[in-house]
Amino acid sequence: MENDARTEQWTEKTLNTEPIFSGRMISLQVDTVELPGGGSSTREIVRHPGASAVIALVDGKLLVVEQYRKPLEKFQVEIPAGKLDPGEDPVESAYRELEEETGYKAGSMKLLHAFYTSPGFADEKLFVYLAEDLTPGEMALDSDEFLTVEALTFEEAQRYIKEERISDAKTILAVQAWQLYRLTGQWQA
Repeated sequence: MENDARTEQWTEKTLNTEPIFSGRMISLQVDTVELPGGGSSTREIVRHPGASAVIALVDGKLLVVEQYRKPLEKFQVEIPAGKLDPGEDPVESAYRELEEETGYKAGSMKLLHAFYTSPGFADEKLFVYLAEDLTPGEMALDSDEFLTVEALTFEEAQRYIKEERISDAKTILAVQAWQLYRLTGQWQA
């Protein structure tokens, strides 16, 4: 939406912010806002530092990790990803997470997409990179990470989506970007 008269008319003015929780990954606040048409309401807002995710192909296969996701109470297959450290450049996070989770080092990273994961209640922005010039190395998982690495063919990735082994937006987006690449020969940014 362009910056026009609607922007000012529809903007909610924050009247009060009440911090509810501050953790190692997120914080939660409740804002009281003045509505554009008058009156007030509350907005529950999750603050998140952002994250980077990596599309990495090795021998024509997509590197993924499988790990248990407590909020879903099941294992999920996902592309390597992780939250940004305070003040960290998203591309540096992408290099770090790829190496920590898969053992592979990238010679370069290309930003393909950046998007907000759930703008209705959270400010998390996710940066999706394409890793290029990969060389194998060693994994260096955090003490609270337990995962396995797998390399999927395109057909296996599509099957995992149908089976809901892959069901997160970033990994589905990665598989769709891969499909476009297979059709056009170019990674779309």
